[in-house]
Amino acid sequence: MIRLHLTLLLCLTLVSCYAPIYVHEVKPDRPASVVVSEASLKAASKTSRNAPLDQAAATLEDVRIAYDRLAAGDSSALHEYNYLTARFIEQIRESGVKPWMNEVQLAGPRTRFVLRGEQPSDLNAEKRDFIASDSIEFAGSLAQKPSIEVGAGAPFLALLSAPPTENESFDQNMRYRNITALIHFQGNKATVELKDPYDVDQVTIGGHRYPLHADFGTNVSYALSTTRVDKLGLARLLNPQRFSNTCRLTRLQPYDPDRIPVLMVHGLQSTPATWVPMYFELMKDPQIRKKYQFWVFSYSSGYPYPYSAALLRKELDRMNRAFPGHKDIVMIGHSMGSLLTRLMITDVDDKLWVSYFGEPPSATKITGESRHILEESLIFKSRPEVSRAIFFSGPHRGSIIATSWIGRFGAKLVRAPAFIADARDSMVSIASADPAALVLNRAPNSIDTLAPNNRFILAINKHPIDSRVPFHSVVGDRGKGDTPDSSDGIVAYWSSHLDTAVSEKIVPSHHSSHQNPEGIQEARRILRAHAGLKN
Repeated sequence: MIRLHLTLLLCLTLVSCYAPIYVHEVKPDRPASVVVSEASLKAASKTSRNAPLDQAAATLEDVRIAYDRLAAGDSSALHEYNYLTARFIEQIRESGVKPWMNEVQLAGPRTRFVLRGEQPSDLNAEKRDFIASDSIEFAGSLAQKPSIEVGAGAPFLALLSAPPTENESFDQNMRYRNITALIHFQGNKATVELKDPYDVDQVTIGGHRYPLHADFGTNVSYALSTTRVDKLGLARLLNPQRFSNTCRLTRLQPYDPDRIPVLMVHGLQSTPATWVPMYFELMKDPQIRKKYQFWVFSYSSGYPYPYSAALLRKELDRMNRAFPGHKDIVMIGHSMGSLLTRLMITDVDDKLWVSYFGEPPSATKITGESRHILEESLIFKSRPEVSRAIFFSGPHRGSIIATSWIGRFGAKLVRAPAFIADARDSMVSIASADPAALVLNRAPNSIDTLAPNNRFILAINKHPIDSRVPFHSVVGDRGKGDTPDSSDGIVAYWSSHLDTAVSEKIVPSHHSSHQNPEGIQEARRILRAHAGLKN
């Protein structure tokens, strides 16, 4: 019971807790008809009682009527064309027809169509299922209005029928993906085209140009509602090793070598779900959509954060192998994620190692897995692929919460992996520094490494951030306006402030400065400036 109470207290005090996002089906309303005749609607109604393929053939005739109006330049037919296209895709899906594999003959009430399909080369539609975006809605505190560009086409969610494997490589198809379906006609030939809204922003119908109707948010919302990654935050804090297989970089959209990667890193007892408000707000900016692609790093936040940073470096190495030549990365970190981000742009080489052991690595008598872990955590250089960083509520000099009774009790709840304990024992056995300052009487965890008097915190602040990389700070003051004596309730200003930051923005928020509207707009301003866009 005591453990339960402390767990709940830790959850409520150290971080924000996130309510889930729910998905439910809805029946989309048909637009008031402006192009389809009453007789055609009655024919479709009669056909709807027949097999899905007969229904699809009747619907395709209606799509053709709306298409001809668009081809004549009548944009009032857009809503009806989009609605009918969505229903047609649903009907051929139900009938099992896959025009991307083979041509299909469809006999409507008046026309016999030859149906074929086209798709992006990396979509592999034959192995995917499709859900019309207008047939699902989301609810919950993480639910956001989708970022939609109004135009021609029916937005769909394309998803793999099977979950990705534990070691899924970046170049495999994404499990959840936004796509827009269009149907073009030439005589009795109908072509279903699946368009990537990140690649295509306009389409031509009969010589007339229309924006592509695009949904940029359903994939993320659906993934959150089905995978429930939000439930991992506390679990991964308390037992990090149990969830070690959840540590990975994930891209939120198809890879594009011409777009700048933005990598968002969450903090203590958090998950990538924490970035939902910022992500959806940024995706409303068409120029940011055009210039950037978004990634998240998900990890078990119970590990000492230098070790989590080592895991991030491995994922960056994997990204570089999968996508050689990608553009330089902009990193955005929140809370402890800011500390991981800082270690990506700090050049220490073996100086930390020497300060711990009093001798270079070659002369230090540590072997086996413990040595490997310590080398990865203590010996590192600035990552050349990172070109800018934004710190939200970064506890660069630690947080006094970590040394309070809440932090001390919380730290005892974290189940440290055996390999961390072994590495700690190896350090104690040969460290030339004061062991009391170096380690605890147990294996350290993330809360320990956030203490202002933690040896690593003190040591890393003696090493400046790589002068090549501009960085920015966003700090919450709870609306009190008392900076420099302010705090966001978890991290004090004296810990978040960095003298050499290119910019510093104080926002009226608690610790979730990355979800504050002013904080989000500051991230937007920085990204636009980084891409050479006018603010």
